[in-house]
Amino acid sequence: MMLTRSLEGPLKSRARHFPVLVVTGPRQSGKTTLCRAAFPELPYVSLELPDVRRRALDDPRGFLRQYADGAILDEVQYTPELLSYLQVDVDARPSPGRYVLTGSQHFGLRQSVAQSLAGRAAMMDLLPFSRGELRAGKLAKDDLFRVLWTGSYPAIHHRRIPAAEWLGSYVATYVERDVRQLLNVSDLLAFQTFLRLCAGRTGQLLNLSPLGSDAGITHNTARSWLGVLEASYICFRLPPYFRNIGKRLLTTPKLHFYDSGLVCYLLGIRSPDELRLHPLRGAIFESWVLSEIVKTYMHSGTVSDVTFFRDRYGQEADAVVQAGQRTLLVEAKSGETVSSDVFDGLDKVAALLKAGGMPPKIGKTIVYGGHDRWTQRETTVLPWGEIDRYDWLVAERA
Repeated sequence: MMLTRSLEGPLKSRARHFPVLVVTGPRQSGKTTLCRAAFPELPYVSLELPDVRRRALDDPRGFLRQYADGAILDEVQYTPELLSYLQVDVDARPSPGRYVLTGSQHFGLRQSVAQSLAGRAAMMDLLPFSRGELRAGKLAKDDLFRVLWTGSYPAIHHRRIPAAEWLGSYVATYVERDVRQLLNVSDLLAFQTFLRLCAGRTGQLLNLSPLGSDAGITHNTARSWLGVLEASYICFRLPPYFRNIGKRLLTTPKLHFYDSGLVCYLLGIRSPDELRLHPLRGAIFESWVLSEIVKTYMHSGTVSDVTFFRDRYGQEADAVVQAGQRTLLVEAKSGETVSSDVFDGLDKVAALLKAGGMPPKIGKTIVYGGHDRWTQRETTVLPWGEIDRYDWLVAERA
């Protein structure tokens, strides 16, 4: 069964206004499947194939003339030079929805698109399945730790490949192909060590100096390698909230991985039961919650405004979600019970934000590992399994 992706509607909507659509995301997130399902009338061309890539680079005008009525050009990061010729082509014939481009490396591709196709292309991101997409496809599981351990990559769910086997192959392929392409890394073993050390820091403040030291590399190398992980959608840095509260706030970002299953594999967690007792289960759960929130924005074609709050006195919120003038504080707790301390902490952060000039209406939500939903002290307590049934795009609840 092929799942309908949430991004399909926004993608088709953009196709009515822009001559070029660009869909980026990690390898194996379903970009090709989505684009072919959304635009079945367009011919499909994979630029990952050496002969096709050579033809596109040797004769770009002839190549584009062959697809004058449009095409899906897959893995376009292999032919960035083609984008300049594409600009001339769409300027001469700016029909909406002509070309759909996909790519697996968003930093370089975004830069190329900004240089060559500014104003002509709509850019969107596709991550692995959200819980809502899995639910719609009747593939969502009800065991929290199995969900976290399995992760969200489509192949694991569509083809029923054991998660550890598929993720092992994914990591090996990623390191051998993408890392070699993005960086001149002579010691791939050192990079793999760095990747695992980053997994061990998911949901935590990011300090590159000790991270590089633990990996046996310099601070600058650690920064460069982290950029590769971000460029290929393995992880992301969540910026700290930093508005109107003076010098009491920390300015260090948090590191989060997009896929909890990948984190479990990299940490050597070999079963859901092992994860249940693992010391990092809370951090892994927090990253899963943040990833689900980010997916809600990305898959609706909306730019997210998500940060986290932590000050020098220990007050914190795992996420600050802002939609227009509305603000939502989010705390993630993997346990099945919620203590009064969690409510106290969110109340204190809300008071600090209000004192700093935020609107008086600040929503508060606790996502936890239990199954009941209720409201207490003007705070929504949301079971993890209903994370997709919460309106994150409107960061205020009734």
